[in-house]
Amino acid sequence: MSRTHTGHRRSRALFLTALATVLATTGGTALAVSDSAGTSTTAQAAAARVDNPYAGAKPYVNPEWSAKAAAEPGGDAIANQPTGVWLDRIAAIEGAGDSMGLRDHLDEALQQGAGVIQLVIYNLPGRDCAALASNGELGPTEIDKYKTGYIDPIAEILADTKYANLRVVTTVEIDSLPNLVTNTGSRPTATPECDVMKANGNYVKGVGYALRELGAVPNVYNYVDAGHHGWIGWDDNFAASAQVMHQAATSDGGSVDNVHGFITNTANYSALKENNFKIGDTVNGRSVRESTWVDWNRSVDELTFARTFRNQLVSTGFRSDIGMLIDTSRNGWGGADRPAGPGPTTDVNTYVEGGRYDRRIHIGNWCNQSGAGLGERPTTAPESGIDAYVWMKPPGESDGSSKEIPNDEGKGFDRMCDPTYEGNPRNGFNPSGALADAPISGKWFSAQFQELLKNAYPQL
Repeated sequence: MSRTHTGHRRSRALFLTALATVLATTGGTALAVSDSAGTSTTAQAAAARVDNPYAGAKPYVNPEWSAKAAAEPGGDAIANQPTGVWLDRIAAIEGAGDSMGLRDHLDEALQQGAGVIQLVIYNLPGRDCAALASNGELGPTEIDKYKTGYIDPIAEILADTKYANLRVVTTVEIDSLPNLVTNTGSRPTATPECDVMKANGNYVKGVGYALRELGAVPNVYNYVDAGHHGWIGWDDNFAASAQVMHQAATSDGGSVDNVHGFITNTANYSALKENNFKIGDTVNGRSVRESTWVDWNRSVDELTFARTFRNQLVSTGFRSDIGMLIDTSRNGWGGADRPAGPGPTTDVNTYVEGGRYDRRIHIGNWCNQSGAGLGERPTTAPESGIDAYVWMKPPGESDGSSKEIPNDEGKGFDRMCDPTYEGNPRNGFNPSGALADAPISGKWFSAQFQELLKNAYPQL
């Protein structure tokens, strides 16, 4: 298809979207319209955006993930849960191999009678500059291909009036913008790849473009990735990350109105609530913040972080009605190792170590973590300011391969996925804590799925 033809279809889709908006303000009457080729289309008015897209809406269950979960021993217990649909390369839009494409998922959502579907927009140029396991297909300079070959086709499909009454939650580019703060410059955690992406601006440009194009579709709800407390919860990362997110949202004439909210802990393991200690506790005159585990962070869990970071985002210039999502797909930390109460008050470290639910070796560990369990089930409006607990990362899908595996998806081998790895500055030179024998990111990992079932909290 020529670029001219693509542009024509895109303009027509946006025209119909605009028309649907007009109809929504004039009673929602259906109207037959024709394009220049004489093709008749019935435009149905999209419902006005709501404060919380999950409220009162049946969530879409991905049948591909559901079938894999149900095929596992005990998997039937969660196979009916809604999970995110990852569009992690251009081929995923149409459907790679025998996998469902975006339209397939949207059509299936209509068949299910679903009111909301969750998509992960994940294909930035130079993607995930600090972790090779989730590198992508586009090179650092391929911003134009990202726009025209990836975002534009997604936006065109979502603008089809067939889907006008389906709420589409988009999680926009996880593991990107915070890297420009935490992994650049003179910091020991810096990587050359992240320095390149900060210098060329393509993370900021790409996220800004995605927010504008997707946000122009009336039934799309953009949630920008906001890392997690063990990434940007420190004083030197907290406000700076919010500023980079605001820069992206307002780049090239963009607006914060294209951002419905933010999501924390996507595809990560940080505990939702640490009930056995809190940030204000002291032990023998020493603050919990001084403990090795907390290490001067301002939060000890994701719920606290989501609330405080929301306030920071609003003060940075985002709308006061933004909502937050928290990915709870793998942060339950149940099983035999879950502490029943606070640790000994011998000193601040024994107190925190003995009581923390999150049993990772280091809070910077992120790949296929041993001992992890399913967290809270997807829930709408569980806490003030939280639109939903979600399973944006489908449980059972690998974070990355434990050894190098050639593939055609641009995904590399990161030593943080190697169980024998002894670490780097980003995890304090600690063992990786990763499970062995893992496939490349996004592929089914049965052993991990079984461990998540076994260690689920709340229990299944």
